[in-house]
Amino acid sequence: MLNSPRNIVVGVSGGIAAYKACMLVRNLKEYGDDVRVVPTPNALKFVGAATFEALSGHPVSTEVFDAVDQVQHVRVGQEADLIVIAPATADLMARIVAGRADDLLTATILVATCPVVIAPAMHTEMWNNPAMVANVKTLRERGFVVLEPAHGRLTGKDSGPGRMLEPDQIADLARTALEGVDYSYSLKGLKVVISAGGTQENIDPVRFIGNRSSGRQGFALADIAAHRGADVTIVAGATEALETPPGANIVKVQSTREMEQAVYEAAQDADVVIMAAAVADFRPDSEAQSKLKKGTSDDSLSTIHLVENPDILVGLVEKRRSGELSETTTLVGFAAETGDDATTPLEYGRKKLQKKGCDLLMVNEVAGGRVFGESTNRGWLLGSDGSETVVEDGSKHLVAAQIMDAVEEFRV
Repeated sequence: MLNSPRNIVVGVSGGIAAYKACMLVRNLKEYGDDVRVVPTPNALKFVGAATFEALSGHPVSTEVFDAVDQVQHVRVGQEADLIVIAPATADLMARIVAGRADDLLTATILVATCPVVIAPAMHTEMWNNPAMVANVKTLRERGFVVLEPAHGRLTGKDSGPGRMLEPDQIADLARTALEGVDYSYSLKGLKVVISAGGTQENIDPVRFIGNRSSGRQGFALADIAAHRGADVTIVAGATEALETPPGANIVKVQSTREMEQAVYEAAQDADVVIMAAAVADFRPDSEAQSKLKKGTSDDSLSTIHLVENPDILVGLVEKRRSGELSETTTLVGFAAETGDDATTPLEYGRKKLQKKGCDLLMVNEVAGGRVFGESTNRGWLLGSDGSETVVEDGSKHLVAAQIMDAVEEFRV
């Protein structure tokens, strides 16, 4: 919860995805911000004003001539700390490009000096139309954050790019924009491979060895990379039900050895590989083909013999040294550490960086249930050049942005 609420305007235009704006308003409100909804007249054909008023706690207006005595068409934009437009139709985006101010929403945008985040929603043909491509380019050049739409089911039987991102995704990305995160297309043309989630090593068909990783940090990294224009592949182990970043290719795996093979294959032509997954360091030396029974004379569950799994990151470093990977491939690792009486998590991280030989290492302090399964992260970002950056406690998208900033700086 925030110490002081920010003023956030949620703009809603007239598309079928307008109903999702209700969940977006709730998300932003639950985070502690003051939210006001400014719909277009057509948006109210999909969701009534009473719904937005109940969710936001503010009256809803659509026209520049509403509340004239308060100069509302200027005041709303002036007082906003952030404007999020979801959904943004092709028509609304064209009107923003033209500098129109013929309803309260476009007037608010024209007045605003705060970050403006646009979440498009339209059919694939509209999104790919040369006029829309030019409009998106213009908006980004003017400093607007235009999110990439999702790929998926559209209105009717159609499917493809143009689907609005899910409300939670939009809220997470919008908050990072409020924190000043850069969404320029700085990674355009680069291939980024990211591992995410935990791996599971089967004991028998029912039981496995695993960990508490949710995959949120890896997917947040993929989200930031995708919105900076990268071609993203996610090698995902066990994860929560997370929304796919726009345009990302997902390869599902279960065990560490499956992840190793998938990462090595994807890394062949990659510019950046980020090992954010929490892989199982050990596996049973054999996997039972039927469920092991407890309390029998042959209680195989009482003792499980373990063997060490391959270190995927070390293997990537070795492949780069041998020339199997390009010497320009940037390798990033993660280290989940807890301290003890003799050594701090940061000191353990420094040792691990030397051992792994990667370019950057994100060190997480995970004692006391921190990080795994949580919505926030913190730690230290260590570089092979000796640099050390404190990563303050923040959302996993905000941490992901700091890591991608460090990757870009390292590649300069």
